Formats: sequence, structure tokens, C-alpha cells
Amino acid sequence: MFKTFVNIFRIPELRNKILFTLFMLMIYRIGYHVPIPGADQQKMHDKVNKSDGAGDRIANYIAVFAGGSLSQSTIFGLGIMPYISASIIFQLLVTVVPALEKLQKEGETGRKKIQEWTRYAAVPLCLIQSFIWLGTMKASGLVQAKFYAVHPIGFWIMGLCCLTAGCLFLMWLGEQIDEYGLGNGISLIIMAGIVSRLPSIVILIRQQMSGSEGTSGGMSPGKLIFLMCSFAFIVAGSILITQAQRRIPIQQAKHTRGRRIYGGQKQYLPLRVNHGGVMPIIFAQSLMLFPSLLVAKFASWSAPDGKATSAVGHFMVYLASEFKPGMFVYVMFEIAVIYFFAYFWTTVQFQPKEMSNNLRDYGSFIPGLRPGPRTADYLEKVMMRITYVGGAFLCLIAVIPTALSTMLKIDMQIAQFLGGTGLLIVVGVALD
Repeated sequence: MFKTFVNIFRIPELRNKILFTLFMLMIYRIGYHVPIPGADQQKMHDKVNKSDGAGDRIANYIAVFAGGSLSQSTIFGLGIMPYISASIIFQLLVTVVPALEKLQKEGETGRKKIQEWTRYAAVPLCLIQSFIWLGTMKASGLVQAKFYAVHPIGFWIMGLCCLTAGCLFLMWLGEQIDEYGLGNGISLIIMAGIVSRLPSIVILIRQQMSGSEGTSGGMSPGKLIFLMCSFAFIVAGSILITQAQRRIPIQQAKHTRGRRIYGGQKQYLPLRVNHGGVMPIIFAQSLMLFPSLLVAKFASWSAPDGKATSAVGHFMVYLASEFKPGMFVYVMFEIAVIYFFAYFWTTVQFQPKEMSNNLRDYGSFIPGLRPGPRTADYLEKVMMRITYVGGAFLCLIAVIPTALSTMLKIDMQIAQFLGGTGLLIVVGVALD
């Protein structure tokens, strides 16, 4: 393996691509620490890291998933979340809008046109998300009072411009890596943002083991060994389920031309077990941020002092206590939502009728099944079954961090490296 790694840098073209990719990621990490004018960095960092409200979980979630840094309120604070949101929107629109579906079938030209529209759609999403975030900062007192008193309009203009330009610049970096570098640029940027948190996690573990001041929970040698073994086991399972396939045998029809017979070869149609990838967890965890916020609001209205006087008030207080990460009701609801989005995303992306028609057009068929509706029904049946297994794996990955944090009293920042969206993204990008 070491010899192969050395040989990579002996090929000029491959060496240049790797160095270019590393240079682009270095630029990303430099911009990661450039703050927005007027933001109070210390207050921002303390609030996001010490609080556990729904808004704080939203900020941490965006930081993990989008490669941004809302905890420091930098110019890359939004990361590439607006671009990813626009991409998801267009992926869904392609399946329901006939004009977009027809455009996608035109090949490379159609895909480039859809990608261009995706870039344009990312701009208003950047402005909207930037405005919401700046408003949250202002309402929470995270803006320097003297700066805002002198430049109130300038704060909004500079904040909107910085966050929007930062997102568009990251989008441009990702496209440059796609064209001149190695791998998928957007995925590499997200992976770099996730992996960059590892040194701080190692320092946190060391502080907890040594019992330094300002740390909570404690980290015994037994917990550390358990975490290391769990991490290795979960990474191995993630690699296995990411590459797992259900291979359906396909037989090519024989064609006689003159005295020669062509075709008749056996091939396989690979169906991924985890067809939805990381998208069901992304949708589910995004959606789960809002019920806890709404339930907490209703509980505060029903029981202003924390003491309910009616049956509805008692029920809302109970829901508010149960709709927290790690609680039974929260976990069960999250599992149900992950399964829903796993099947939903598979239904949107997997088209058995179109696949069956393609097999028929190329003169191929599944042994024992006629081309057409029967083949489409069989493919849909198989896909629904393996999606159940893939959904169970996604539920396990999503629940592990909160379960370990609650049961073993481990800091959530440490437990997040044992599962969730970040782990699947890192494993997928590393395999690519």
C-alpha cells in the first residue's frame, strides 16, 4: 500500500490534481476563520457551544453538514447549505416537472443547464438564510453594540454580502476541484469541515481524562477504550453498508447475424442497499429540530411557571421533556421519520418502469420475468425490501450518538463522531 501511495506522486497529472485539491482546501480553511464585521466572536462561541436549545442545535447541525462556522460567525458561516438546498429542490422538481425531466434526458447539455439554474437558485437562498441568521444574531445580543450603534445599516449590508459571497465562493471552489482537482469538490469541502473538528475532540477527551477545569462528564480509560472500539466497528459497518449491493442477474438476448450468434451474456444489475445515501438522515434531523421547539413553546404557554393546572398542560409538559435528544419518544419519532424519508427518497430517485424499459430496449431481461410491467413490479418489490434494511442502518447510525451521550454521560461533541450525518459523509467521500 505504501508503494502504491508513493507511485501516485510519480505520475505528473495525478500529482498536480492532488496538490491543486489540497491548495483549494487550504484556501477554504483560511476563509473559515475570517469573521463577519460587527459580530461578537466570544459571545457567539460561548452561546453555541454551551447552550442546548433548538436554535443552537440548528447552528451546530449546519456547521457539521455544510462545512460552515456559525459558531464563529465567519464569512463561510453558511457553508454550502444554500447550494445543497437548491440541488435537492431541483432533484425533486426533475421528477415532477415534465420539462425538467425532458431536459435531463438530453444528456450532458441538459444537466449543465439544470446545474446553471441551480447556481442561480442558490443566490436568493443565500440572501434569505443570511437575513435570518443576522436577525437571530441581533436578537440574541451577539452583535457588538458600539459597531451596530454607529453602522446599523452597514452591519446588515456587509453581513448579507459577506455570507452570500462566502457561499458562492465555496461553490466556485467546489467546481474548480471538480474540473482540475481530484474527487467531488462539494463533498470534499464538507468532509474537510467535519475532519477539522477532530483535533478539538482529541483535546477535549484529553482534558476530560486529566480532569481539567471547565470540562464535564469525565472520561475514564474504560470509556475511552469503548469509544475507540465502537468507532472502528461503526466505520467498518458504514463502509460495508455503503458498498452493499443486491445484484439481480440479467440475461442478454441472443441475436443471429449470418452464421454468427451474438449476445447471450450474463450480467448483473446492482441495486444499492442504502440507495438514499445520507439524504434521509439529513431530512429527518432537519425536521426533528422543529417539533422540540414547538412543543417547548406550547408547554411554556400551558404552564408558564412550569406547573400545569390542566390535563393539556400536563401533556404538553410531558411532551416537552420527552422531545429532547436521547429521550424515548424523541428517538422513536426520529426513527419513524428516517424510515419515511428513506422510502420517499428511494421512490423519487428509483424509477423501475424506466429501468425496465431500458432493459427491454437493450435486448436484456431478468430470467423468469417478461420485459415490461412484470420486470418493473419485481424491481420495485426488491427495492422496497432492501430499503427496509438500509433504513434500519440509517436509524442505527442516527441514534448511536445521542444514545451514547445519554447512557454513558459522554459529551455530545465526542459522541457525534460515532455516527450521524458526518460519519456517513466522511466514509462516502473517503471511499470515492
